[in-house]
This record gives sequence, C-alpha cells and structure tokens, in this order.
Amino acid sequence: MDLCFVPEQHVAQEKLPAVSGSSGHLVIERLATAEEPATWPGQVFAETDLAYEEAMQQYVQATEDRQIHSRTPRDPQVEAPTRWRQSWEGRAERHQVLQQRKQEDVDWKTSKVTFRQARLAYRQLSKEQRDQQKKAWQAKQATWNQLRERRRRQQQERNLENHAWHQRNQRLKAGGMPDPPDRSWIAILVVTDNCTRQCLGLPVFRTGAKVTSQEVVEALKFILPAELQFLISDQGKHFRTKCMAQLAQEEDFVHVLVYRHRPESNGIAERFVLTFKDWLRSHSWQSVEELEEWVRRFQPEYNDRPHLGLGIPGLSPNEFAKRIWLM
Repeated sequence: MDLCFVPEQHVAQEKLPAVSGSSGHLVIERLATAEEPATWPGQVFAETDLAYEEAMQQYVQATEDRQIHSRTPRDPQVEAPTRWRQSWEGRAERHQVLQQRKQEDVDWKTSKVTFRQARLAYRQLSKEQRDQQKKAWQAKQATWNQLRERRRRQQQERNLENHAWHQRNQRLKAGGMPDPPDRSWIAILVVTDNCTRQCLGLPVFRTGAKVTSQEVVEALKFILPAELQFLISDQGKHFRTKCMAQLAQEEDFVHVLVYRHRPESNGIAERFVLTFKDWLRSHSWQSVEELEEWVRRFQPEYNDRPHLGLGIPGLSPNEFAKRIWLM
C-alpha cells in the first residue's frame, strides 16, 4: 500500500507533480514552466547540427566550474556563478559559520562553569565575608547577566541565519523556478495485491496532507482480504502508529515496513501510483466529487485490462486471480 496525493482541481494533460507525504508534510516536485523550461548541460548532445567535438567542448565549458576545488573566492566580475558553484560556495561559508558557532558554544560553557563555581564559593562564605565581598559579587552577577543576554540574542540571530540558509538551499534546488501555485491536495490510499496485481481499493481522503492514521486504518478494514498475510508499506508517519499495529494484531497479518529511501522495496505499489497518475493526467476535475468519480472508473478498468507483469503475461489481474483460485 502507499499514499499518493493529487490536486483538488486539475486540467487535462497538465502534468501531475510527484508528491511525497511520508514525513507528515507534503514535498512537492517543482515543474518547469513553458517560459522557463528545465535545462542541463547534457542537452547539448541532442543538437543534431553540432559535431561531437563541438558538443563536447560546449559541455566541458558549461561544467568546468565543477573541476575547481580551490577555496579561493570567485571574482563576481569575471564569471557568473552557476547553481552548482553557488551551492559549493554556500557550503564553504556555512562550514565557517558552524566552526565559529562551535567556538562560541565552548566559550559559553566555560563562562557558565566559571560563574557557577564563583556562586558556589560565594555561598560557602560566612555572612561577614559575604558582606565584605558583596560589591565584587554584584559586579560578577552583572557581568553574567550581560553574557546571558548576549547569548539569548545570539541564539535568535542563529535561528534567523538557519532560516535564511534553508530558504537559500530551496531556491537553488528549485533552479530559480517560481514557487508552485497554492493548491489543495487530496490523499488517495493505494492498495494492490503483489501476486495478482489487482487494485483492492482506492479510498479518497479529503483531508489531504492532514489525513490521519486512524482514517487510513478505518479504510483498510473494508479493503484488506481475509486471507492477507503480509502488508507492505513505506515508513511514512501514517503507517508507523499504534492503531496500525493494533489493526495488524486484530486481523492477524504482518505489517512490513520497507527500508527508508528504498522505494523499490515497495515497487509494485510505487509503479501502480505512476500508472494511476498517468491515467488521471488525461482527465479533468474541478471538485473532490468529480475526482472520486474518475477514481471509481479507474479501478475496474485497471483490473480488467491486460497486465504484462503477471506470471501469465496478457491476462488481466481479475482473470489471473480467477485462474489462481481454480488451481
């Protein structure tokens, strides 16, 4: 099983972006626009009017900054930075910032230890001795309060720097493309049978990115077959919950969580999502109700059409399942 996300409104033939929701928030693929299509150096080899040597020279020129490993700062008046170069220089600057922060943290810890020792020593003095050293102790307290206030401001500045750093990385990863338009997303639970490739169900959740594990479990209760032995999913937060574990115990099946960053371990469900979204791409909808109608049409159509991934190629998932029961 897997969760896929599609927009609440869609125009036919518009590409449906890849969307990941395993972390609890949606990570949406940024699509190139017609005005700013995606580009990369290797595209030069697709130009039929260029000789191989010319194409290779252009490719080398476009990627020569990757051969530069010197920490010497780039002269902005000599060359325009590429995204890779910007990222590399940014990491070098970030490394220096982090090294400086480490030293600041060491100084702060040393100051705390020194003040606590001075406070302990002052408290262990007799009343007469404390009266004699009262002014000196008050001066130490004032210095400590200044250091603590400076540390508080330092932490606030760090938070702002961290936010700016993450925003910069996101812009570089996006390749300068504009932010995707705001959309409302609908979650669809995909449940397929690894043996027959049958689609067992496609429940739609209007809550989208906020879909809960309890909603997923309630839908699974009406979908999962009684003879189920293993249920495979990724390690998304919707699947690693107590209610999911309770469902596995009640229905007597083993919930298999695949390794992180290894979607091929759940490849049949992942491939089904691609097929499903490719089919949806050619249809339009302007509401959840229209989307649900397309989803209802897709399931029987998919289960009744020939499937090349079966043990007997050319059979539909439904026909293959019937033959298995007859064996």
